[in-house]
Amino acid sequence: MPMNEKSAIEIRSLSVTYRGGGAEARETRAVRDCSFSVGKGDVVGLAGESGCGKTSVLMAIPRLLPAGTLVSGQIFCGGEELTALGEEELNTRRWRRVALVPQGAMNSFTPHLSIERHITEVLERHMNMPGRERREYAAELLRTVGLESTFLTRYPHELSGGQKQRAALAAALACKPDFLLADEPTTALDVITQKEVLDMIVSLARGRGMGLLLVTHDLPLAAGICDALIVMKDGEILESGPSRDVINSPKNEYTRRLIQAIRVMDGGEGQ
Repeated sequence: MPMNEKSAIEIRSLSVTYRGGGAEARETRAVRDCSFSVGKGDVVGLAGESGCGKTSVLMAIPRLLPAGTLVSGQIFCGGEELTALGEEELNTRRWRRVALVPQGAMNSFTPHLSIERHITEVLERHMNMPGRERREYAAELLRTVGLESTFLTRYPHELSGGQKQRAALAAALACKPDFLLADEPTTALDVITQKEVLDMIVSLARGRGMGLLLVTHDLPLAAGICDALIVMKDGEILESGPSRDVINSPKNEYTRRLIQAIRVMDGGEGQ
């Protein structure tokens, strides 16, 4: 996916190793020498079975991996090397340059804070926006994701799973980031809500010219909404390319088996 690195997230030879606790301190290499790019305006799916390393790649971009994790390689955003920044510098890039829509939004909210506070805290810290403007903009963000402004006064436990995911998306959009990272954003939602939320994320990303990196285990689903697909297994990228090519003419045997297995589970074998 060649492109101008000034308008892209570029990952070069990324490896991620987790260190276990205890006397043995066992190490687990979750990502092995991965390289790819996501341009502004592009929707890219990072796909593979559970445990293949795709979430580790995603969380390495804003450097939100657990403390003690060993990371090698380089990650650039708009030509700037994120892996070379100090924590204070990096905090000024999170939300404004790269924002995250986490997996299972119900676990990403602080229970005793209202939805308004979750959003306005981001605006206060990263946009230095005055109080009244923060509330008005927070209401506008909620309407953008299909929630009424009355949701500002609600608390996380008062929202359904789909509503929480929409509120999390509103917070992610607050600082108008260049890139959006979405980690299995429809986990635990019913099928209809899954489609609604995913369509909204992709539509907003395209409409705002953001780059979107979507982590998913569902290749056929990703193929229907992503410009390009990256397939991972055991921490390595097996193949990548335009979505149609990867789905219709996969070059790797694992990709072929993964697509076929999903089609069988969906009752689509032979159709």
